[in-house]
Amino acid sequence: MTSREQAWLRMHLTPGLGRVGIMRLIKIFGSPEAALEADTPKWVQDAGIRAAVAESIPAKTSPAYEQALETLNRLEARIVSLWDEDRYPTLLRSIYDPPALFYLRGDLPQHSGLAVVGARQASLPSQRLTRTICREIAASGIPVVSGLARGIDSAAHEGALAANGLTVAILGCGIDRIYPQENEALFHDILQQGGAIVSEYPPGAPPLARHFPGRNRIISGMCQGVLVVEAAKRSGSLITAEFALEQGREVFAIPGPAYNHTSAGTNQLLKDGAHLVTESADILSFFKQEPTCIVQPSENDSLAYKFTGQARQVFLELQDIPLHVDELARKCGLTPMEVSAILLHLELEDGAIQLPGMRFVRKRSP
Repeated sequence: MTSREQAWLRMHLTPGLGRVGIMRLIKIFGSPEAALEADTPKWVQDAGIRAAVAESIPAKTSPAYEQALETLNRLEARIVSLWDEDRYPTLLRSIYDPPALFYLRGDLPQHSGLAVVGARQASLPSQRLTRTICREIAASGIPVVSGLARGIDSAAHEGALAANGLTVAILGCGIDRIYPQENEALFHDILQQGGAIVSEYPPGAPPLARHFPGRNRIISGMCQGVLVVEAAKRSGSLITAEFALEQGREVFAIPGPAYNHTSAGTNQLLKDGAHLVTESADILSFFKQEPTCIVQPSENDSLAYKFTGQARQVFLELQDIPLHVDELARKCGLTPMEVSAILLHLELEDGAIQLPGMRFVRKRSP
């Protein structure tokens, strides 16, 4: 691993620091190396980090650090940080709470993909349909992203592999652990076929229940859309769908029998406006759409000439079709927080209209 990655590892292994603490330190000191060289008073005074946290940075000779470093080197894993302009996925960077860093085995696809989630105890017909759809999706050059869990996740990965396509598994445990163990062969097949294994958690981290909601936001955040195959009303799959909506992603769902409790969640998504899917063509038609062109202002649209700088940039990206704040942030190269502040200004100046779900459209001059 590079010296930069080793610095990231020490920061990530610091108890109590977390994602927010790491981002605060980089904002203040500029790099992980500079942050680690700073003494405790600087962490406390300049970055607002508790002294107990600053004093718990693992030394290069600490067993925890040495073991994690040895594991990552042995697995040829890398650390990708939010400040890696070339390696960090653009779509993931645009979400509200992107990971400060993640661990990577294999290679991430160059193109954004389709996330596929569903019940661990899914019916056999649903698993077969998932394999078929994902095989056809992957054969069209669209990567399939899922969570390596039993049931629908496994079927999604298997379908992509059957087409010699790319698939990415996002873990809720350390990148050195295979969960569930029964998917060991699938885990290695993903890597051997050119896909990737990703985890936000350090080596050795167990698959704790609290890890999976965080993992789900990454699954949806890396993709243009999320397909939900079977999901009960209270399930991790619906959490992923909620993340997708918050992130401005498209949500697709396969309908199921009304009497089946694992169809209650997907059927509700369809009632709420998710795209109904019965075959891969329903998804491919979305992925193959040409990008919508920016609607340039007409000579009579005086509002466009009222705004300057970033406000004008956001206004020009707004269209008659509603766009989520995260999508606008990605298009404009700004953070969601920056775009939210600009949209508030545009609303006050009658340049934008907010719709439900944090989606916005351009308001025309009268």
